[in-house]
Amino acid sequence: MLLQHPNSPGAANRRIRKRVESPFPQHSGPAASRARPAEVHVAEPAFLLRGTRYTHPRMAQNEVFQYSLMSALMHGVATNGTPISRVLDHGNHGLGTFKSMNGEMIVLDGVCYQMKSDGTVEHIHTPSEVITPFATVTRFNPDVSTRATISSKKDLSALLSKLFPQGKNHFHAIRMDGTFKKIEVRTAGGQCFPRERLVAVAERQTTNTFEAVKGTIIGFRCPAYVMGINVAGDHLHFIDEERQKGGHILEFETEGDVEVGVSLMSKFHLEVPTEDEEFNEASLVYDEDGIEKVEG
Repeated sequence: MLLQHPNSPGAANRRIRKRVESPFPQHSGPAASRARPAEVHVAEPAFLLRGTRYTHPRMAQNEVFQYSLMSALMHGVATNGTPISRVLDHGNHGLGTFKSMNGEMIVLDGVCYQMKSDGTVEHIHTPSEVITPFATVTRFNPDVSTRATISSKKDLSALLSKLFPQGKNHFHAIRMDGTFKKIEVRTAGGQCFPRERLVAVAERQTTNTFEAVKGTIIGFRCPAYVMGINVAGDHLHFIDEERQKGGHILEFETEGDVEVGVSLMSKFHLEVPTEDEEFNEASLVYDEDGIEKVEG
């Protein structure tokens, strides 16, 4: 890792890079062929840029872009954020939340939707005017496409491990399209006051069960070592074919085979808030039990 003094020439145009060699063996095969060194790119904070904001380059396919931290959301950092248009610049597939944790976000084919606790879904037509305090996206291009009958989240987890047996320490992007026999979702209703923690917000969440519904599941599998930065394990959101209902998935079962696409990803780009009093003052203490409780 190279750290440069902010007054040195070109400092404002550089970013901090950490390169970690992948543990994957170099052999052929659909999953192994994607194995490559894992990289984490972190934008230099604004105080190093002497007033110049850092701009991420446009993401390549199957690279993760994330704004803010799951631990920040847990500590109620949700009043401010980044425009959703900036998030969409980096990916067409993803999830997150909205200002004050008001609803669940799903990004499907480059379009952002807000799934609210009253059961409605809003298409975000002007993403430059709406902010998100936390989001994860990628330019999705599946490495593997298949059809499968899936009986539960646990069953999906087993399928992913089978498709990428050496992928536990890498990121996955997931998409499923088809008819679902049953889907249980929850949606957050938002903070009652600034800095209200996610655990408290989740206590007022709305849950719904949809049956025999066509739609799409979007999500990510994140490795255990990013718990607190993101959500370790499988994090999934659903939206129906008519774009009228959806939410954060608690459990699901497919009606026969559905289309399943998965990509294995080794590059993770993280941007944290700057000039945000809530973020700067948050303790960001790691809370694995709390994250597992709110994420189901």
